[in-house]
Amino acid sequence: MQKLGMGQAVNQALREEMRRDSNVFIAGEGVGVSIHVNPMFPTHGLLEEFGPKRVKDTPVSEAAIAGLAVGAAEAGLRPVVEIMFNPFFTLASDMIVNHAAKLRYLSGGKSSFPLVVRMKTGAGFGAGCQHSHNLEAWAAHCPGLKVVMPATSADAKGLLKSAIRDDNPVLFIEHMGLYFAPMPVPEEEYLTPIGKADVKRPGKDVTVATWSSMLGVAMAAADQLAGEGIETEIVDLRTLVPLDKETLLASVRKTGRLVVLHEATRTGGFGGEVAAVVMEEAFADLKAPLRRVTGPDIPVPASPPQERFYIPNAQSLISAIKEIL
Repeated sequence: MQKLGMGQAVNQALREEMRRDSNVFIAGEGVGVSIHVNPMFPTHGLLEEFGPKRVKDTPVSEAAIAGLAVGAAEAGLRPVVEIMFNPFFTLASDMIVNHAAKLRYLSGGKSSFPLVVRMKTGAGFGAGCQHSHNLEAWAAHCPGLKVVMPATSADAKGLLKSAIRDDNPVLFIEHMGLYFAPMPVPEEEYLTPIGKADVKRPGKDVTVATWSSMLGVAMAAADQLAGEGIETEIVDLRTLVPLDKETLLASVRKTGRLVVLHEATRTGGFGGEVAAVVMEEAFADLKAPLRRVTGPDIPVPASPPQERFYIPNAQSLISAIKEIL
């Protein structure tokens, strides 16, 4: 079993899929020059192996990058384009939301649009709100898009390989804080199915539903609570769209309690959708009101102390759990 940061796991997935299928290519700002930078970055070394025809550095125009992806997918290729930072999704949203997400519907299912849009997300780097804001709920609100947010290197590799082979547009959102955290990744060929959550830690007292980097926060909180005899079940959604309701509801019905944890701001966050699903379909199984632990409704600060205040931590999760026990 190898140990890789998420950036390295994404790199392996890209490399394997480009070797497997000559229709797969990557494009984005700086995807080629990363060969000269950090080997932990996702596109490191790909230009050297596959050449400039399949590794395309683009102008600094997210709208153009997204348009390239839509046109290439319509022409029968399988583009994997990088929008760099999650907030830049706003600049690419016309092509992604009004074209990529809808063209398969408009064709009556006769056309496929196999494209992947990779984006970095997450606070913790002093990069400011223009680079750090989490907009997964925006994307999840757009019919026709699949939205994937892995929390481990192994899931990132397996889910990206599945996304590249999918005939629908997939937004693949990677938390920058996980790029440099070595985690076990199988060495053999494998795929992780899109639309299937994973119970990362079993428990009987309370369910924590989370995704992306907040899995680490949930695991740290669960370790502390275990010392007090509280068993926390952690459900890593992995994919927001399609949402694995079955795994989520089965866990809530077992524990009778739910806390939803995400880094994104609270109002309109995807945690509200998770809460609604549980209230609609498992209300009678709840022993206590559910809770949300989220980022506050402010732009992500650039100041390190203020940024630490913004990011949910284990103690805030523990407090929420104890409120409903």
